[in-house]
Amino acid sequence: MKKLIITSAVLVIIIILISIYVRHWRAINDLNISLQDSTFIEELPPLPPPPMLYGFIEDSFHIEHGSVRRNQNLASILLANDVDYSTIHNLAENSRDLFDVRRIRAGNPYTVFFSPDSLRNPEWFVYEINNTDYLVMQLTDSLKIYRDKKPIRTVRKSGAGVLNSSLWNAMRANNLNPMLAIEMSEIYAWTVDFFGIERGDNFRILYDETYVDTVSVGISEVYAAHFVHKGRDFFAFRYKEDSVWSYFDEEGNSLRKAFLKAPLNFSRISSRFSNNRFHPVLRIYRPHHGVDYAAPAGTPVYAIGDGTIVARGWDNRGGGNFVRIRHNSVYTTVYMHLQGFARGLHKGQHVQQGQLIGYVGQTGLATGPHLDFRVFQNGQPVDPLSIEAPPVDPISEENMERYLEYIRPLMDELRQIPLSMASDQ
Repeated sequence: MKKLIITSAVLVIIIILISIYVRHWRAINDLNISLQDSTFIEELPPLPPPPMLYGFIEDSFHIEHGSVRRNQNLASILLANDVDYSTIHNLAENSRDLFDVRRIRAGNPYTVFFSPDSLRNPEWFVYEINNTDYLVMQLTDSLKIYRDKKPIRTVRKSGAGVLNSSLWNAMRANNLNPMLAIEMSEIYAWTVDFFGIERGDNFRILYDETYVDTVSVGISEVYAAHFVHKGRDFFAFRYKEDSVWSYFDEEGNSLRKAFLKAPLNFSRISSRFSNNRFHPVLRIYRPHHGVDYAAPAGTPVYAIGDGTIVARGWDNRGGGNFVRIRHNSVYTTVYMHLQGFARGLHKGQHVQQGQLIGYVGQTGLATGPHLDFRVFQNGQPVDPLSIEAPPVDPISEENMERYLEYIRPLMDELRQIPLSMASDQ
């Protein structure tokens, strides 16, 4: 009887062991099948990259942000963050070739990276020089210093708007970068009078805008534009002709005209454009934002381009007899120290390129007969000798077919931009 009981118990144990083995074998087999299934592996999500700041892993530091306050400098900022005088002196000396720390500006942001432990030792300092460039200073060990740039992102964009008062206001009303107004005024400087805008004038534009982080840092390129002024279409397409980028219309004609190289036949340039010139009469240093052309009294003076006379008379600040001509929404020229004016010349008169406007003299503060010639671009004085003559020839015959093929999709894209009804009320 005992043998029978023992034999039965052994059989039960054997059966249990066999059952455990079978279940274990099935589990291993199922796991192998799953591992061999490529879809199982591919569905695993990749690990996200760690958050970075100025090239550093953010989680590896305690980070504090700040902005330079008025009358604050590098020393005062770092001393407040437990950096010693010796380290600050070495950083200032060794950074001169990259950035002069005396030029740190109030309002610019900075960041201090501290060790992640409870000691919170300062390890790195980053100062933003401008929207893109920043200076990195190591506050420990070798005091490494380098300059770097934030990633710049370019976004292809389009926009449109209706004008009622100004191009600038229309940009703002349509949530477009107002700098587009300057870009368009320069593109259409010779074809559209932006001082004569009419209600209902409208535009469409294709362009690239550049961003650092989420902040716009400017307009990089305008590829094409369509401006409707007084019911007339004005197209502009950016195209490279003879190794020079310029703007042409739908027929391949240049949108720009050239200025005359000089407003007179002159003997020599007696004084150039300067921000700090010694005045021969006043005997003091002051800006001279023009070019003096020495020439005999009575030498004819000509308008360097088409435009409207916006002022003609006497300049009480030393310019003597002068003429001011507005050529377009971008360029204005001034002619000073004139002996006299051309017959019949008056304010509001339209003049053509090369038209006589006056004669060389030495009226006002002048030591001898000469013409003081000045150019203003968007209201700011520029060196007349630095203005590059824009191309005025149309697209060449051999390039015309290629040009027309190039602008066709751009024109289609322009026409598909919905004309927003938001206007500059």
